[in-house]
Amino acid sequence: MLFIPVSLWNLIKVVLLCINALAVLNEERFLRRVGFGYRPEVVAQASVKAQIINLLHAVRTLMRIPLIALNITTIALSLLAG
Repeated sequence: MLFIPVSLWNLIKVVLLCINALAVLNEERFLRRVGFGYRPEVVAQASVKAQIINLLHAVRTLMRIPLIALNITTIALSLLAG
């Protein structure tokens, strides 16, 4: 059996990569084609799909600057730690 140690640092990197993946989704090219484009009339509903659309929109708008800082910090710490 293969044993892979999971540390807090690895979990932080996984979460950061997942947030990055959500942030780079293009609304015009991808999200609208699959029905997850941001539209105010859909977002006003209380469905699961509306909550996912709200999450995607919030990550792309509010997390842009913090993600840049977190990515730079993570890359620098990974380079220093080896």
